[in-house]
Amino acid sequence: MKKGELTLKYIFKFWFPIALTWLMMSFEGPYTTAVIARLSDAKYNLAAYGIAFSFALIVEAPIIMLMTASTALVKNRQSYKKLRNFTFLLNFLITLIMGIVLIPKVFNFITITLMGLEKRLAILVYHATALLLPWPAAIGFRRFYQGILIANNKTKRIAYGTVIRILTVIISTLLLANFTNFKGVYVGAISLSFAVIFEAFVIYAMTYEIIKDRVLKTESDFNLTYGYLATFYIPLALTSFIALGVQPIVTFFVAKSRLALDSLAVLPVVTSFIFIFRSMGLSFQEVGVALMKYDDENFNTLKTFVFMLSVIVSFTLAAIMLTPARYLWFQKVAGLSPDLIPLAVQTASILVLLPALSILISWQRSVLVNAALTRHITYGTIVEFVSIVVLMLVFLKMNLIGAHAAALSFILGRAAANIYFHQIYKKGIRNLVLLKD
Repeated sequence: MKKGELTLKYIFKFWFPIALTWLMMSFEGPYTTAVIARLSDAKYNLAAYGIAFSFALIVEAPIIMLMTASTALVKNRQSYKKLRNFTFLLNFLITLIMGIVLIPKVFNFITITLMGLEKRLAILVYHATALLLPWPAAIGFRRFYQGILIANNKTKRIAYGTVIRILTVIISTLLLANFTNFKGVYVGAISLSFAVIFEAFVIYAMTYEIIKDRVLKTESDFNLTYGYLATFYIPLALTSFIALGVQPIVTFFVAKSRLALDSLAVLPVVTSFIFIFRSMGLSFQEVGVALMKYDDENFNTLKTFVFMLSVIVSFTLAAIMLTPARYLWFQKVAGLSPDLIPLAVQTASILVLLPALSILISWQRSVLVNAALTRHITYGTIVEFVSIVVLMLVFLKMNLIGAHAAALSFILGRAAANIYFHQIYKKGIRNLVLLKD
């Protein structure tokens, strides 16, 4: 891209299909929890769903950054095959790990001995986790091919795939909820697994032509080695592992907190609601990686877009939480029982600034990825992880309600990471200038 060629309109057109994809995915959580909340024994099933999903997230963590890696590294036939093999290996390993977690003695040790869950809840969590077994590998397969679509400016196809996934979730949950006697947590787990597997194959089908006609026919000087791939990817994988690994740890603390069951029931509803707004930030990292060509004008245009997006997202969420719309969401849409709504509203209000901080951190990370400083992404994530764990310990010592403690820890931990990344940001810009020269 030439100097000064990047415009806000171009960034928006490039970003919007990816953002729409994340936005549609973000409605998957509220929709699923809303279905569970309307079925029998809602409090236990919501709590079990939140815990099982947190287990699946941490197992999924090592493959989350495959989309970033494939966007940045798949440049020709050789690099495609190397990263594809790497993806298959990672998918095998994470599925094996999840299988080990599901060994009854291992699972009971984690949930009953360590987390202190009552047996009734632990059984629901076990079965839901088993139903989510194929979910992480399907995510890894999908994200690898989504990165190729982004690198080839076919972001609309990602949105089409997500539409199919959401429709699959909606149809499958409605069928299971209305025509079976499955518990709510099982309805949610089955629907998520089936939908993401279907989407993964759809994304592959939409990528096939690009791979065949472009990628496999491209011969260039770029030679991707497994050594370089490990150096590039391991910091990114550690970043996502640490970032997502904090969720089960927070769940562990919440299980031992004041109002534990209520907090465990409320958290998946609140976090899925906040994720709708956080998705705007999550959608920007690959955009920054793909579009960032350092010169003053183009770089500053991207920064302006990030600032405007942060303001719009934060203002929208704040407007909802400061008006009766908040009760409309948690009561009418999420379907929470009246006794859980006040706790949900309080917890979500604490997290109002989290989406803006997420947009900022995606921008900061995209600078560091392009500047080949991915190890600092890991360091920043460690700062966030440690901050959250320490803060949870402090807040629980203060006897705060579990959901409140989790929300405060999440937002203060993210702010700590933002501050760390800001210190490395200027070095990243200097590296971009050197790489350009």
